[in-house]
Amino acid sequence: MWNKNVVDFMGCDVAYEEADIVLFGAPFDSTTSFRPGTRFAGQAIRNDSYGLETYSPYQDRDLTEKRIFDCGDLELSIGNAQMVLEQIEACAKQILTDGKLPFMIGGEHLVTLGSVRAVARKYPDMHIIHFDAHTDLRQDYLGVELSHACVLRRCWEILGDGRIHQFGIRSGEKEEFEWAKQGHTDLHPFNLEGLEQTIEKLKGKPVYFTVDLDVLDPSFFPGTGTPEPGGIAFMSLMHAVTKVCGQTNLVGCDVNELCPGYDQSGGSTAVACKIIREMLIAL
Repeated sequence: MWNKNVVDFMGCDVAYEEADIVLFGAPFDSTTSFRPGTRFAGQAIRNDSYGLETYSPYQDRDLTEKRIFDCGDLELSIGNAQMVLEQIEACAKQILTDGKLPFMIGGEHLVTLGSVRAVARKYPDMHIIHFDAHTDLRQDYLGVELSHACVLRRCWEILGDGRIHQFGIRSGEKEEFEWAKQGHTDLHPFNLEGLEQTIEKLKGKPVYFTVDLDVLDPSFFPGTGTPEPGGIAFMSLMHAVTKVCGQTNLVGCDVNELCPGYDQSGGSTAVACKIIREMLIAL
């Protein structure tokens, strides 16, 4: 499982035993409710990462200064969501057991649940910071509880009230927003206002960070399965993820919902690559 990947994310090629951070892909999109294709994100991101530099002029640091291992995409039982989540959980658990930080590349957003299950077992007092266009708080979607539309509701069932902090949310059912307002989650609609205060409040506490790239406006990121107008700008997201990764006690994270096939220019994949680079450098 821990052999070097044939094509890894640029600068992420140290041996597993030496790594502090382990990248792994979860190519799963079987519960997608609109446009599928996130299963192809991991390989697209790895291939196109070589169009960027390892050096970040924003942080004046280089990715090669970090010790990161990329194990490639997991071989998932894509027809069975429960089995997929168990496989992701097992991978993240092994990474944590070995004293390393799991960094997952989705895949649709449901994959977050597998990683969160593993991290929450080790850090039962952890909080989640969640960037997304969508609430993802439904009890079920068309009778299915293991759906990308329900993933944060399933995470809430693990963590409880007040420990999920949502930013950029601008789409969801009325019931989801009302449920959040009852104090179940800390929801910041439309933008990233309140992020710095949340980071300060979470100082010293274990944090899991999940980034659904459709938090970006489709003018910056059209290559996604459920585009939602009214999102944030690229530079706002880049600075925000750098703050979260650099200023919290991060114990796990993921980036998901790139559908490379819906942006033939390659621009959306480049956006994903750059966000991941900045996150890795800031960790």
